[in-house]
Amino acid sequence: MLNKDTIPRVIPFAIYILFLVAGETIVQLFNDYSIDIKWMYIIKITCVVVALYYFWRRYDELSIKPPAEDFIYAAVAGLIVFVIWIFPYPSWLASGKEVAGINPMLDQMTLQNIVWMSVRILGATLVVSVMEELFWRSFIMRWFDNKDFLAVDPGKITAFAYIGSACLFALEHHLWLAGLFAGLVYGELYKTYKNIWIPIFAHAVTNGLLGVWVVLTGNWQYW
Repeated sequence: MLNKDTIPRVIPFAIYILFLVAGETIVQLFNDYSIDIKWMYIIKITCVVVALYYFWRRYDELSIKPPAEDFIYAAVAGLIVFVIWIFPYPSWLASGKEVAGINPMLDQMTLQNIVWMSVRILGATLVVSVMEELFWRSFIMRWFDNKDFLAVDPGKITAFAYIGSACLFALEHHLWLAGLFAGLVYGELYKTYKNIWIPIFAHAVTNGLLGVWVVLTGNWQYW
C-alpha cells in the first residue's frame, strides 16, 4: 500500500492520527513537565504542515485550478455540513466518550490564548482540510476502485468506493453520523467537479465555521 504515490498522502494524515492516538500519553508527559497542554495542538499542526510542505510538489492535482464559480457550491456544501455537525445528537449516535475539550478562556483573554485560538481555527481550516481531503478523497476513495489510484478518474468513482470511504471517514470522528454525512458530501463534490480543491474548500468552510462557533458559544467539547 505504501509506495511513492501513496506516501505523500499517508504520512501527513498518519502524523495527525498518531497525535490523537497518543493523546493521553502526551497530555501526561506535558503535565509531568508543567507544559501548557495547548502546545500539543500547535506542535501537531506544525508537524502536519512540515509534512505537507515536504511532499507538496508530489500533489500534482493541486496545480489544477477549478473555475471560480465552483467554489460557491463548495461553500454552500461546507455550510450545510457545519449545520449538520452542530446538531444536538443523542449519545448513541456518537462513538467513544465525549471529551471536555480545551477551554483556553479558563483564565482570561490573554495574548497567548488568542494566539492559540487563532492557530486552532487556522489549523483546522487551512491545514486539516488539505491533509484529510488528500488522504480520504484523493487517495482512499480512488484506492477502493484501483490500487493504482492516480489512474482513477474522480468522475468515474464507483458507489462502493464512494460509500466505503465515507464510512471509514465517519469512524475517524466522535460524531460518526455527522462524519458520514460530511464524507458523502465531500466525496460527491470530488466526483462531480473532479477537482480536489472543491472538497478541500468545502471542508475548510465547515472547519472554519465550526471553530468560530466554538469560540462564540463556548462548546469546547468540539475541540
